[in-house]
Amino acid sequence: MPAEIVNVAILDDNTLFRKTLKFYISEQKDINVVIQSPNVYDLLNKLRNTQVHVLLMDILMPQIGAHEAIELIQSQYPDIKMLILSMCTDMDLLSDLMNFGVYGIISKADEPEELIQAIISLSRQKLYRSKIFTEVMYWNKEHYSVNRNHVNISLNEREKEVIQLLWEEKSNKEIAEHLFLSVRSVEKIRQDMKEKLSVKSTVGLFKYGITNKIIGIKYRS
Repeated sequence: MPAEIVNVAILDDNTLFRKTLKFYISEQKDINVVIQSPNVYDLLNKLRNTQVHVLLMDILMPQIGAHEAIELIQSQYPDIKMLILSMCTDMDLLSDLMNFGVYGIISKADEPEELIQAIISLSRQKLYRSKIFTEVMYWNKEHYSVNRNHVNISLNEREKEVIQLLWEEKSNKEIAEHLFLSVRSVEKIRQDMKEKLSVKSTVGLFKYGITNKIIGIKYRS
């Protein structure tokens, strides 16, 4: 269930951008910016006394690399959903970061309305499939062969359908209703697939699904 009020934190070393973004987001209904930080260490200090549901973070910051920043935040606050908000176009880096549990990627060149949609999606425990998210998935398919461990692994039709529904941004509850299963059964199918394919996240399932033509590449309309 989404929180009644979504608490957002902004992590970006650009003061003007950070404050302007806070002003825009705070004008939206049921979304509050409760933290704005110029660096990871300031963010972690403020998180001790403030609940945050969604973190908007740039990955091109001084002092610390993107991987280390994400690992630090996740190790202490695993329930926070992270959304990359950046001008970074390094597909290799973005693809790698998505394996760390990032819930979406938004370009700073995107429309502001899309950012709000992404925040709402993350507050509902859903990945946000933006255009750049899909481009990263496609880039991954073109530049990496299928993991050797996956060559002899196949999914059954129900598992394939779950991956497709996840790609369509369905929640566990929506998938359960569609397949006439319990939510717990859907959760088990997802976990079993991750173990079978040796992937750590839903993004890993997406990469497998795209590479094996289980799901198609379509941009958000």
